[in-house]
Amino acid sequence: MVIRKAVIPAAGLGTRFLPATKAVPKEMLPVVDTPAIQFVVEEAVAAGLTDVLMVTGRSKRALEDHFDRVWELEATLEAKGDTDKLRKVQESTHLGDVHYVRQGDPKGLGHAVLVAAEHVGNEPFAVLLGDDLIDPRDPLLRQMVEVQQREGGSVVALMEVPHDQISLYGCAAVTGDGDVVKINALVEKPPADEAPSDLAIIGRYVLSPTVFSVLRETPPGRGGEIQLTDALQTLIAMEPVHGVVFRGRRYDTGDRLDYLKTVVRLASEREDLGPPLLAWLREWLPQQ
Repeated sequence: MVIRKAVIPAAGLGTRFLPATKAVPKEMLPVVDTPAIQFVVEEAVAAGLTDVLMVTGRSKRALEDHFDRVWELEATLEAKGDTDKLRKVQESTHLGDVHYVRQGDPKGLGHAVLVAAEHVGNEPFAVLLGDDLIDPRDPLLRQMVEVQQREGGSVVALMEVPHDQISLYGCAAVTGDGDVVKINALVEKPPADEAPSDLAIIGRYVLSPTVFSVLRETPPGRGGEIQLTDALQTLIAMEPVHGVVFRGRRYDTGDRLDYLKTVVRLASEREDLGPPLLAWLREWLPQQ
């Protein structure tokens, strides 16, 4: 079955970025001059998933506003003849068919995915976490969709991380050593000395609709939340679960330091900002 739907959980409070996220959703924090959430939606659409469902919560109205028309702003820019800014404003509106549903209770990632069941129906779908930005030059999601279409079941994105950091992630035990591996077991944030590998789960999934029935029976796990990793562990016994080992460029916007690194890296690569930014950095850094 052709995959056409993407689910983006976006109900988190963003407490790591307080006080900036007291009134502004963390997904709307700018990466240079584009909200992080727009990069995620663009990634889904580039992979052919034009039906996007955002799972939101209270104080997330700005997400809906960003992907809606702003007639007054568009009219003002058009009257000024500022076609470049007008095009940028309209880009988010025309990306795809974006829908919204509220999670209600903050019961974890697994619960957020379950909230999407009615919208998704009985077809495979993708889940994209907004804290992980994947460089568009490294089309991970498109590859995952291709693997799911070929192998069936579900597909999880994996990335090798330093051994002492594996306890920060869900971890996979796998068979195979190529870019596509068979997942035999998943463990949520294991101690480093108990981790079955250094392959961490990163925030991209292509899931079989079977996951919904599993999630309904999955009890709260680590942190008292319904963990998607726990549901996938159950799913492994029911149908194939593969991993795509990602070796490309990934940017973490869920951590303050990594967020700043992301902004500097992406700004330095832009034609309009890169040369003066890099020149300033070369001048400023030796003084520190």
